[in-house]
Amino acid sequence: MIEKDYDKLLSIRTEEDNKGFVQSVHYNRYEPTPYEGLTYLFQLYELKSSDTVVDFGSGKGRLAFFIHYLFGATVVGVEMNEGLYYDAIENLVSYSKSMSKPIDNIDFKNCLAEKYEISALENRFYFFNPFSIQIFIKVVNNIIKSLEKYDRDIELVLYYVSEDYIYYLENHPLIKLKQEIPIPNLYEKNQHERYLIYRISLKGE
Repeated sequence: MIEKDYDKLLSIRTEEDNKGFVQSVHYNRYEPTPYEGLTYLFQLYELKSSDTVVDFGSGKGRLAFFIHYLFGATVVGVEMNEGLYYDAIENLVSYSKSMSKPIDNIDFKNCLAEKYEISALENRFYFFNPFSIQIFIKVVNNIIKSLEKYDRDIELVLYYVSEDYIYYLENHPLIKLKQEIPIPNLYEKNQHERYLIYRISLKGE
C-alpha cells in the first residue's frame, strides 16, 4: 500500500502542506512518519490496548489514528501549530464516522510540548525529531518528574533520531536503550531510518 492508500483506509488526510512550516529555531516543520516505517515498527513493537501513547509533534494525527486502528490504545497528540491541530480534529471527525470502535480515547492538545502536563496513565512517548535538543530535554525531564510521582513502565519511541538526542539519552543515568529497529531497504541508504526505543527507570535499569 502507498501513503494515500493508508490515509484512505483510515478516512483521514495527513499529507504535508504549507501549514507544517514554523518560524522557530526550536520546532521543526511538519513531516508525518511514513506509513512504511510505522507498519514495520508495529510488527516488532507491540502496544497493548491498556497503553497510553503521547505523540509529541503530532501534526495531523497520523500516528494517533494508526495506533488506535491497530491496537485500540489511548493516544494523545500534542501539537503547537494551530492549523495542524485543527486538521487533526477534522481527521478525528472523519475517522470516527468510518470506524465502528469508540474513539473517545483519542485526544489532541494544541500546546507547546514542554508545557504539556504528563498524566499518571501515559507510559509511551513518541518522537519524530520534532524539536531541538533543548526542548527535548525539558520534555524528558517532565516525563521523569511524572515517573517520580507515579512509578510505572515508561518507554520512549524515537524515529529518525538526531545525534544530539542520542548523546543525551545514552548519557542519562535513568535511561537505557531497549531496542533498535532499522527499517529494511531504507536503513542501508540512510542510517537515520531506524527506531530507537529507550526505557526510563528510576533504578536506572
